[in-house]
Amino acid sequence: MQNSKRLIYVLVAVLAFLTVTFNFSLTATAAAKHYTELQFAPLPEIKLPKYERYVLQNGLVVYLMEDHELPLVSGTAMVRAGSRWEPADKVGLASFTGAVMRTGGTKQHSPDKLNEILEQRAASVEVSINEAAASASFESLTEDVDTVFGLFAEIMQQPVFAQEKLDLAKTQAKGSIARRNDNPSDIASREFRKLIYGKDSPYGRITEYATVDAIAREDLVQFHQKYFYPNNTILGIVGDFDSKKMRSLIQAKFGSWARNPKFSKPTLPEVASANQGGVFFVNQPQLTQSSVLIGHLGGKFDSPDYAALDVLNEVFNGFGGRLFNELRSRQGLAYSVYGLWSPRFDYPGMFIAGGQTRSDATVQFVKALQAQIKRVQAQPVTAAELARAKDSTLNSFVFNFQDPAQTLSRLMRYEYYGYPADFLFRYQKAVAATTAADVQRVAKQYLKPDNLVTLVVGNQTAIQPPLTQLAAQVTPIDVTIPSSQARN
Repeated sequence: MQNSKRLIYVLVAVLAFLTVTFNFSLTATAAAKHYTELQFAPLPEIKLPKYERYVLQNGLVVYLMEDHELPLVSGTAMVRAGSRWEPADKVGLASFTGAVMRTGGTKQHSPDKLNEILEQRAASVEVSINEAAASASFESLTEDVDTVFGLFAEIMQQPVFAQEKLDLAKTQAKGSIARRNDNPSDIASREFRKLIYGKDSPYGRITEYATVDAIAREDLVQFHQKYFYPNNTILGIVGDFDSKKMRSLIQAKFGSWARNPKFSKPTLPEVASANQGGVFFVNQPQLTQSSVLIGHLGGKFDSPDYAALDVLNEVFNGFGGRLFNELRSRQGLAYSVYGLWSPRFDYPGMFIAGGQTRSDATVQFVKALQAQIKRVQAQPVTAAELARAKDSTLNSFVFNFQDPAQTLSRLMRYEYYGYPADFLFRYQKAVAATTAADVQRVAKQYLKPDNLVTLVVGNQTAIQPPLTQLAAQVTPIDVTIPSSQARN
């Protein structure tokens, strides 16, 4: 009898649970809406946090932005230097200079001692030099900022470029060269830049064993001496500090840094299209799919049509975008596909479209990309497409201001490249004002379907129909890594 009662109680409890769960599911189902039916509140007005900008007597530009939410202070120095100004026979010099500035120690602190001090304080100092800018950064707890900022200033002004750290960096670089053909997407990206800018252009050339071996410690010293001056540097600091005290700290650590009165901004390398079209191919017999890129030389952020071109990007991309809907959803040609007008601050970027597809669908995939580029020129976008593209662009705009550090970094970049401080807000207003006619106009003006460079990285025997269906001449690209004889 006792067991029977227990069984009855269990059955009643289960029935009650199922009833509640079923009713809840019905309620949730009834309340659910399709994502296109969702309505959101208008985006809030975005305002820049309070900051100050001033210039030291030696020419160092300083930005300060207090943020007391966390007991942290971080800073970045931007120096007008980059790999685009390194000698053609010493590609890799800028990267080595940035790396060994940090790892090689200073006149006051050995590499090991430098690391020990930073590790004890859970702090960091990093340096890197990319194609267009050098960047040195630090991060520390508020209580340690005097010590960490002092080390940061030492690394900026007094690196010793220890030979053993350069040797290590060169060994690591050679390891990267040896592995550079392991990833087909990396091959495609690297070779495509060569096809657009030219293999000898600062924007297309790559590090080789010979260029690594040609770099000596003295080259790093001279590169640093050529570019690292206060009147060629912008310093920005954000975090939990008092601006008056921070001014004093900056003056103490950077005020005596000697300016170079003869320094002038380096001339930008000229850029021209290396190819006005053509189909190019990298044979990788082990692959079961093709990596495809098509495109041509692009433009800069300061184009008056930048906002409309960004809306055009959203017409192409994302869930609901034309490339996603047509090439992935309808034709099933690719899991990911994209098309981007990708500008740069002070030199022309690229228009680039592509993705990965099955070997036997390669030609169809390329033709489908070409068709969508021509379609956006021939047919105005619909009202629904325009609304989705503009909403997506404007909604993502708020992520430019997630924290003060991000905002300060953007202000520094604008000054570095000579853009107005309110550039992003001008862009926001221009996006909101973009019409369907604007999108079609910029598509006609800037996209060049008859001059598309097409690159395929894939398995030649598996690509059927062959690439000759795209062009009578298909140019093979040899990605064999040059021998390392120069090392011997």
